[in-house]
Amino acid sequence: MDFNFGGAPIIFLIVFGVFFTAIVGVILFAIIKGLMTWSKNNTAELRRVTAKVIAKRVSVSGGSGDSSATTHYYMTFELDTRERLEFHVHDQVYGLNVEGDLGTLMFQGSRFKSFDRSN
Repeated sequence: MDFNFGGAPIIFLIVFGVFFTAIVGVILFAIIKGLMTWSKNNTAELRRVTAKVIAKRVSVSGGSGDSSATTHYYMTFELDTRERLEFHVHDQVYGLNVEGDLGTLMFQGSRFKSFDRSN
């Protein structure tokens, strides 16, 4: 019995279908997860708390061949409650603060708003 559909073997069609479904599923998952995080941040209250910068780090990606590198900046804050929160911050915020700085941190959900040093 010949299982060819328009010249393509059935195994090719099955493998193609599985990969296509997996790729579409991953893309949909990423979109839905991003929308849920965005919605959760928008409904969260804007918090203003006293915090201390306890760590800074960078993450560099890309930069091979003809592509340029992308740098992401992160700062970790410790609140009065000993809770620690890490946020993705702009390069200017990263450059203006050092570990040990005290100030007022404003954030909404997982979204960094500002950090105003008090020392």
